[in-house]
Amino acid sequence: MSETRSFTGPVAPDDLLLVADMSGTLIFAVEGATAAVRADLDLLGLLVLGFAVALGGGIIRDVLIGAVPPAALRDWRYAITAFTGAMIVFFLHRQVLRVPAFPLMVLDAAGLSLFAMAGAHKALLYRMHPFIAVLLGAITGVGGGIIRDVFLAQVPNVLHADIYATAALAGAAVMIAARRLRVPTVTSAVLGWLVCFLLRVVSVWRHWNLPHVSQQ
Repeated sequence: MSETRSFTGPVAPDDLLLVADMSGTLIFAVEGATAAVRADLDLLGLLVLGFAVALGGGIIRDVLIGAVPPAALRDWRYAITAFTGAMIVFFLHRQVLRVPAFPLMVLDAAGLSLFAMAGAHKALLYRMHPFIAVLLGAITGVGGGIIRDVFLAQVPNVLHADIYATAALAGAAVMIAARRLRVPTVTSAVLGWLVCFLLRVVSVWRHWNLPHVSQQ
């Protein structure tokens, strides 16, 4: 989540983080609330799940890097954005549930990519080692989904299906590598976003999965 820090470059990191965070927050709030509708939760459950999916990964990241209290709990805009996304689903759930799976997956991939870039970028601002910044970018992207699955008493999907966390790791790694090569901040973030987004979408389209341990 965004912080006020000095930066030399064409785009201030606060602006980059805020745009990525708010966009990802809205997308993931809608996704979390949709999962709540499918699980037949009430309005409170829908709001809680929307908030958790939208902001859980960022809160985990902020706690790990020492940015406390987490920005999601200090800046009211994050909570309002998350609850707005959840309420959109509450009032328009029939329309949302009729949206085909592929467009929803594309939106999810966009949110994952935004959060992965924002998470890695903020980790770099807090002088984390690049390898740790890659991990924190992935945590930011997948943390909310893991919380969602735990709340719904499911094995987290990210741990056993699809190229999801791997896409976040790859995108964050590309962004940080580009930064190390002195590529401009926005350009490096766009490159990382594209890698994460395309890897996620193509992996679903082509049914790619990481190898599993054979039990036979």
